[in-house]
Amino acid sequence: MTHSLISQGQTNRRKFLRSAASGAAAVILTPASGKDAPVSPVLIEEPFNGAILDRHHGRPCGGGLAVRVAGSAPESLRVVVNGTPARRKGNRFFSEVTLSQKVTEIVARCPGSGEEDRVRVVWDRFSSPRYDFALDDNIFFLRDIARQRYASLFDCFYLKMLRDWHRKYGTCFTANIYFASEDGFTLTAFPDRYMKEWKENADWLKLAFHAYADRPDRPYQDAPAAKLLGDYDRVAEQILRFAGPDTFATPTNLHWSMARPDALKALAQRGVRVLSGYFRPYNGRWDINYDLGAKRSEYLSRQDRLMDFDLGIIFIRDAIVCNENSVGQVAAVLDPLTRSGTDQKETINLLTHEQYFWPFYSRHLPDHPQRVEAAIRWVTDHGYKPAFFRDGLLGGAA
Repeated sequence: MTHSLISQGQTNRRKFLRSAASGAAAVILTPASGKDAPVSPVLIEEPFNGAILDRHHGRPCGGGLAVRVAGSAPESLRVVVNGTPARRKGNRFFSEVTLSQKVTEIVARCPGSGEEDRVRVVWDRFSSPRYDFALDDNIFFLRDIARQRYASLFDCFYLKMLRDWHRKYGTCFTANIYFASEDGFTLTAFPDRYMKEWKENADWLKLAFHAYADRPDRPYQDAPAAKLLGDYDRVAEQILRFAGPDTFATPTNLHWSMARPDALKALAQRGVRVLSGYFRPYNGRWDINYDLGAKRSEYLSRQDRLMDFDLGIIFIRDAIVCNENSVGQVAAVLDPLTRSGTDQKETINLLTHEQYFWPFYSRHLPDHPQRVEAAIRWVTDHGYKPAFFRDGLLGGAA
């Protein structure tokens, strides 16, 4: 997703993550864009517009899920929520709505003044603990296979390692790939003679677009939709050529996780349904967040997933970046996701970056495989099952 070697004048990712972690509670954040909605006199504060709610967010009720609704309105006004008078306490109002459909609109209205607020929420009705694993910045293993002309894809240590983890834990992987490497190798040089092997392993191993190349940094942050789609089509064409449609997958993140709204809309029209990012503060702003703005980014930093109904895309927070956390840190990062109540997460997105596996890479991590396996072992031990979040509703039944 994000770049591992940052161009001169920019902070590297390790510094970014340290600063984000230490500064999250201290900074006063400004919007990363001006897109946050204006405040209404009648405001639904809970649930959040676009919230994806599961069994941890309410109680069973007549085949549905009863969820709390809370907000604010002038104390003098009567508030009705989906036709039911709300309980008032000062300028606060409280009610309950039962979800019975996948998408429910909640309307808080003041009959006397006509003022209202509306939110829509998604019910993850068939939710269960599940995880996805994304591998970003991939090009080295494809170059290695093409140049070494292995008899099997899995003679490459990288793919063999992924297959070993799949066999041991059932993990499903998506390798998000570049079109070109810095030394001039491109996907056009990858042979199609492994097509049968790709197809035989397509139930757990997918290839998806990430970017044209590792550089420049933030390639799509300010790029028009045509640039992003051009790169997307170039990579997709090659995946289909050498690996086939069963292995090709729509991406679940972009390099640096930043893009313009018109580009995101264009991706949605190509079938992209899920995009992951860091959604963390840095230097007083939210970053690596698809420019969603402060309000939604802050929500995602706590609740991990959010539906954008205008785009038809679910945004999800990366729970851990394995190459940035030692084996001993993995549990400390992931343990909070199993807290009881609404903080308990049913979906966990795991992420790491290919380059740290390769000994020739300047920042090679000899224990990178152990870091990744520690994260996979943690989700497995805590009852999470492997899934592709692009399928169904975040890998679950829709």
